Amino acid sequence: MRASPRKKKVRTLDEIGAALDRVMAACDVPARLAVDPVSIVHRYTRSGDRELVGLMASAVAFGNVKAFRSKLEQALARLGPDVTAIADDELEVFARLHGWKHRVYRGEDLARLLIGARRVQRVSGSLGRRFSEDLAREGHLRGALTSFATAIREAGGLDRRSGQGRGAAHILADPGGSSGCKRLLLYLRWMVRPEDGVDLGLWDIAPSVLLVPVDTHIHKLGRNLGLTRRKALSWKTTEEITGVLRKLDPKDPAKYDFALCHLGMLQRCPSRKDAVRCQGCGVMPVCRHWA
Repeated sequence: MRASPRKKKVRTLDEIGAALDRVMAACDVPARLAVDPVSIVHRYTRSGDRELVGLMASAVAFGNVKAFRSKLEQALARLGPDVTAIADDELEVFARLHGWKHRVYRGEDLARLLIGARRVQRVSGSLGRRFSEDLAREGHLRGALTSFATAIREAGGLDRRSGQGRGAAHILADPGGSSGCKRLLLYLRWMVRPEDGVDLGLWDIAPSVLLVPVDTHIHKLGRNLGLTRRKALSWKTTEEITGVLRKLDPKDPAKYDFALCHLGMLQRCPSRKDAVRCQGCGVMPVCRHWA
């Protein structure tokens, strides 16, 4: 007789939640914060500077962590310690960032982002107030984020049809498209989530509205945990992963992001069973490859 096929164990939401809680508890926050771009934002004390530096930091946060941190440090050194003040002198911003480059982005692209954000900040009083108004008017995160990003893009001249090159068009994502908008959602997490040593809690907005900023690490973990089955990283993928995490914590679904992202970075989370790379992984008991 043929042996009956082995049934896979069904992981319950409670089991996944318990595993995620263990990952958060085990995360060495000071050590991981030291290599996270948000640590650079923490150096600034004034909220206006933090808003602008946070936007720049999230905008270049892709690729090799060491590389983009180095490039961000170079840009901020050029701008000087008073970012809000220098952003009011637009010609000086272009001059100081001339020659800077990070992958597809040039100094002109970063300058336009900073100038656009500062213009919106001046008009609204703060970027947080502008986003809060967008959220109240639109009634949902995606619409608010689209309006917020469009205002900064238009104020800084970051126009897809302006002929400035690929960097200018992509340094600030378009939430109205299919992109998962990881960097913009990362910026929101920093600004909105309560101050906890990682996130800054600058904006008076309920963290329940946040979506998890899904990068390659979170995407792999999300698929391995059954939070999504989507192979492409899109806005819909982000909504699906956040939807499950929101069931675990409706008031703060993005609280898992920092620990999970750094777990993925440390483990180099694979897309298949790997005894070497998976060793010691906190979500191994509920991973679809091992459960």
